[in-house]
Amino acid sequence: MENIKTEIAILQEISSAVVHERNIQKLMEQVLEIISRKMGMVCAALTLRHGDIFEIDASFGLDHAAKKRGRYELGEGITGQVAATGIPCLVPNVLKDKRFLSRTKKPDPGQCTAFLCVPITHHERVVGTLSIECENNPGTNLESYLSLLEIVGNLMADVAATRAKEHEEREQLLATNQRLREVIQLTNPGKLVGNCRSMQQVYRLIRQVAPTNATVLIRGSSGTGKELVAQAIRQLSNRADKPMVTLNCAAIPEELVESEFFGHEKGAFTGASERRIGRAEAADGGTIFLDEIGDLSLTSQVKLLRFIQERTFSRVGSNKEIQSDVRIIAATSRNLEKLMEEGKFREDLYYRLNIFPIYIPDLSKHRCDIILLAEHFIEKYNLRYNTSIKGISPPAVNLLMAYHWPGNIRELENCIERAVLTATDDTIHSYNLPPSLQTEISSTLHELPQGTKDFKTLVESFERELLMDALKRHKGNMSAAARELSLSPRMIHYKINHLGISAKWYTEKKEE
Repeated sequence: MENIKTEIAILQEISSAVVHERNIQKLMEQVLEIISRKMGMVCAALTLRHGDIFEIDASFGLDHAAKKRGRYELGEGITGQVAATGIPCLVPNVLKDKRFLSRTKKPDPGQCTAFLCVPITHHERVVGTLSIECENNPGTNLESYLSLLEIVGNLMADVAATRAKEHEEREQLLATNQRLREVIQLTNPGKLVGNCRSMQQVYRLIRQVAPTNATVLIRGSSGTGKELVAQAIRQLSNRADKPMVTLNCAAIPEELVESEFFGHEKGAFTGASERRIGRAEAADGGTIFLDEIGDLSLTSQVKLLRFIQERTFSRVGSNKEIQSDVRIIAATSRNLEKLMEEGKFREDLYYRLNIFPIYIPDLSKHRCDIILLAEHFIEKYNLRYNTSIKGISPPAVNLLMAYHWPGNIRELENCIERAVLTATDDTIHSYNLPPSLQTEISSTLHELPQGTKDFKTLVESFERELLMDALKRHKGNMSAAARELSLSPRMIHYKINHLGISAKWYTEKKEE
């Protein structure tokens, strides 16, 4: 009678916990604690199925080592024990949806324990096990305990299945997240922006050379993002956690290049009041980026050549040789081949640097990235200036696409920064862009702020924007644009010709 009251109390307490506890992990631990407290168990374990593997998800009275050993794969024929007390986590009979009871004797005379294990079944599938170890004293009704465990196992079936499903969903989310990270990393290493074919080739080269220690020479016009490429190479290399030191060779006077690069000792020259560490020494273990290396004088080139060959140098005013383990990345906007012909750049230095060249295309060579870059800069300067620009008007898009961008991405960034600052609403209009973009090709595409022109001009500006919006949505299809605006084919042709619009601007073009 007493056993029945105890079992009813256990079931009531477990049922209350199942109803009120939302955290599945805490619920499983709470259920085991109730069983152990009410029944005087030595230890207990609840295992759940994750794929073909059973692992202890909750336990009571087991140490860390015992939990770690309680991990088995289906088909192993498990008979081993997972705890110092002798509690097996799984047995073949339980996996076959059968209860299991085993009596074992302890080393101490007169002591005997019993191991009880029942399956947790959900939709006729074993999703876990519930096992306990208790003292097997005379008069202990083990069959009653086993029946109670089966009832508790049935109560926990939905909980166990939910837990297993959460684990599976989490694994799927982690796998999806990893794939997305790989795609992002694969497409845009570092902070580079652009998806056109020429930039994809640059990304491939970056990924190929980054894991190595090879010297890289980045070629490209001013403003194309050579330093970003250097940073991307460093981020994907095994030196990512080491320093990256930059030296702009064009910005340093010739007489100070050696001191900047290699450092100097105290008193090495007038004004050298203390020892100074150079860039080569500061970058030890990491990466040194030599920007605009084509501007170095021949004298400086000789000293740099020796460092590139030997990775050793001496501070100005010292004879001591210093070793520096650095990776060298150089960049230039100059035509090094022409400089060599003119005797202004050493051939031996050129061949030392030109081990793995990467050519960055001018912005005019990958126009399909202009709007993508512009949107990136809008987001950047929205954060900086606390603005809320949401887009670019079609006429402004036309101006951006028609311009030849001699200053490349740096000029585009400056234009967008100016436009963000001068915009009066949430859209960048053509009149927010600098005058240099008002080319002859795009002069007919201008927008006008309200109140600055006569009625006819404002109406034509509005009509122009409506037509260009429709053509953009329909990718240059004039018939579809006419249907959207309820215009006849003759009328839309007349308006387009009159307002200086070309449907070809919006026709999808294959990338150059």
